[in-house]
Amino acid sequence: MQVPRLHPETIEEVKQRADIVDVISGRVILKKRGKEFVGLCPFHDEKSPSFTVNQAKQMYYCFGCGAGGNAFKFLMELEKRSFSEVVLELAKNYQVPIKTVEPEHRQELQRQISLREQLYEISALTAKFYEHALRQSQGEEPLAYLKSERKLSEETIQQFQLGYAPQGWEALYSYLVEQKNYPAQLVEQAGLIVPRKSGGSGYYDRFRNRIMIPIRDTQGRVIGFGGRALGDEQPKYLNSPETELFDKGKTLYGLDTAKTAISKADRAIVVEGYFDAIALQAAGISNAVASLGTALSLNQVRQLLRYTDSKQIILNFDADKAGTKAAERAIGEIEQLAYQGEVQLRVLNIPDGKDADEYLKTYSPEQYRELLDNSPLWLDWQIQQMLVNQDLKQADTSQQITKRIIKLLTNITDDNQLSHYLQKSAEILSKGDFRLTKMIAENLLNQVVSDWGQRLNQDEALTMPLLIRNKLKPSKQYKKQRTNSDSKSSKTGFSVAARSLLEEAEAQLLQIYLHCPEYRQEVREAIEARDVQFSLSHHRFLWHLILNAEILHNIYLQAAPSELILKLQDSFIEYPTQLNQISHLFHLNEFSEKNVYRAPLVIRSAIACIEQIISIKRRRIALDMWKKTDAAIEYYQQLCAEQEWIEELERLRQVNFYDLTSVPWGSQKGEV
Repeated sequence: MQVPRLHPETIEEVKQRADIVDVISGRVILKKRGKEFVGLCPFHDEKSPSFTVNQAKQMYYCFGCGAGGNAFKFLMELEKRSFSEVVLELAKNYQVPIKTVEPEHRQELQRQISLREQLYEISALTAKFYEHALRQSQGEEPLAYLKSERKLSEETIQQFQLGYAPQGWEALYSYLVEQKNYPAQLVEQAGLIVPRKSGGSGYYDRFRNRIMIPIRDTQGRVIGFGGRALGDEQPKYLNSPETELFDKGKTLYGLDTAKTAISKADRAIVVEGYFDAIALQAAGISNAVASLGTALSLNQVRQLLRYTDSKQIILNFDADKAGTKAAERAIGEIEQLAYQGEVQLRVLNIPDGKDADEYLKTYSPEQYRELLDNSPLWLDWQIQQMLVNQDLKQADTSQQITKRIIKLLTNITDDNQLSHYLQKSAEILSKGDFRLTKMIAENLLNQVVSDWGQRLNQDEALTMPLLIRNKLKPSKQYKKQRTNSDSKSSKTGFSVAARSLLEEAEAQLLQIYLHCPEYRQEVREAIEARDVQFSLSHHRFLWHLILNAEILHNIYLQAAPSELILKLQDSFIEYPTQLNQISHLFHLNEFSEKNVYRAPLVIRSAIACIEQIISIKRRRIALDMWKKTDAAIEYYQQLCAEQEWIEELERLRQVNFYDLTSVPWGSQKGEV
């Protein structure tokens, strides 16, 4: 659902009504300790509690991992949801009326919210209907199938809300429309009934004589269903259609119960079928999800990457032809991320063509985990697939495999990875004759270099591995590219260093302003007197919000740090990207505390550093113009003036013994 901008009054009222202890205690066990509440941090694995919640300030902070913020930030980070989604949920829970910035959007938003709430209600009621039907006489066969064929326990059947859609054409229709009085059009929008095309008006049930598997979103709400046929009816598995709640390409089955386990295991397992995911989770391998029978999409992968720091995803699709194609399609969707190192992708094919569900009927969870640990990286798996049923002793076969391997190698941009797969591929193609391995590796490299040369003719801006660059012959075009590259690299080196210095200097100024009320006026005067601007966008944005907060909330310059920081954190909640970039400024560590104690020196040095970088850029421009123009005297004079100013600024940046003795260290500690 696309949510229009919510009115600040709505956000403020939700913030006032939603008590942070109430919100967090629903997800973390909190214990009162003095004026605060403590518990185990949900954002990292710990054995002793370092997660604190301050009810007076309506803030949380973890001394173990540095996570912190208000109730909005907590739900956004924990459940990986947008700001608007969190505000809407809390507004519903605390009965806050919804207003939007644009009044004309308000009615449409209310309509969408109302529709979604009704669809959630119908879907939940339907899941209970199917569960109930499984326990009736008509459900004896499907219940026996689940227990005998699938080996599922009663606890697992209940945990996943498995049910049964009766055989009749209108069993669910009668229940929802005739007994519960839901409009037929609304039940149709939930994807549960289908209009009759012939034989008069009316509807019939979409799912009939099927074992029903509710599909839930990450919050555990039922949004759709998967139905497995009990007889020979096709398709064997039938999913809900696309609805306001359910988008198959954006949904992963079992993620609601797997997300915490994925974070703890730091890897996700993706299987093809519902029962594979259920069997794995029932066996204690709780970090498994299913792709709903479709190729794993980029959107689904990005969902999983939210929960794993190592970005490791293991595809465990069936080892048959269909499963192999599904794995190849999934790799095709995300190989760019894999080549760039944004996802650590592995592929597991269980021996004897078994799927995860079948395997666990014979082998233990520990043996499955061992298979996971030994699963090959996606590049190794692709090479393995190339060799299936292929005879490398046949010249034409060997040639075809070589071409496919070269295509694979040409896409690798990491030098270490390229060297590894060149050697590995050569060993495979040499068919065990190690005397040929070195020659084949060299031949493969030459062909990869040739391919790179053709690619560079089309796009000179491509970033190539050093191994390839060193092998390319220095043609005129390449020499030109290299000359330009050397010039650019010098400028790039300066840009990187300059950004690093700017990041540090600007952060020091902002941190002093936030934590040292007595020096705020000095920071302001220094910025205005020297006409200094914050160059980095996230720092500029923070400074803008600081000035706005002081005006809007009547925060005077000497106000306590917590008063200003709390207002800023509230303002930043709607901008998670910028908040992640500056949130560390709201807390002091051992190093930044030292800067606070010698604030006047740090202000002087930071301002001089910012000015110096600007002056160096002006000197570069003057130098370039001096070289290019005939009337060079003006640019030469500017060049000399900038150089003198750069040297003076360098002196101001340095701290000497007199500076240290003239500034009282730590005397304001109690005030800061």
